[in-house]
Parts: sequence; structure tokens; C-alpha cells
Amino acid sequence: MEQQSIQINIADRAYPLRIPAADEEKIRAAAKIINEKINLYRNRYSNRDIQDALSMALLQFVIRLIEAEQREEAVRIIEDLNNLDNLLDDYIKVNFI
Repeated sequence: MEQQSIQINIADRAYPLRIPAADEEKIRAAAKIINEKINLYRNRYSNRDIQDALSMALLQFVIRLIEAEQREEAVRIIEDLNNLDNLLDDYIKVNFI
């Protein structure tokens, strides 16, 4: 996999990264979203320090991650229950009808 060096900026700090070339667009988009959230909190709480904006942005992202994981887990559980229901239906048809 071809690697390339890029530099992204988050909260006014530069971070050099060595990444797979195919991931550049995704990483730049992620940095852009992070900076937008940080700027939102910086503007909303202008008397606070950058650490507060970073912490609030991080909290928001992790909440969304947890919600997504819970939805994914619920979908898996529903699929498993549907599969079990189908197996039980098949068993009943073969053994009781």
C-alpha cells in the first residue's frame, strides 16, 4: 500500500502524518470537521481556553460514536432474533405440522 506524508492542522497545531494514499481525503475531511466543532465551541465560549473547546468537541464525537455503536448492536440483535425466529418456524413446520 502506497504511503504518503501529509500535514493536517487541528486547533491551530500542525500534525505531520504518514498515511496510506487512499486515506488522505478521509483524514482531511475528519480534520475539517474537528476544526469546525472546535471553532463552534471557541465562539460559543470565547472566554474559555482551547482545551475546553477540544474537550467539548471530543465529548460530542464520542457521544455520537456510542449512539452509532448502540444502533449497530440493536440491528445485530434484531437480525439474530429474526434468524432464531426463522429457525424455530422451520423446526415447528418439520416436527409439529
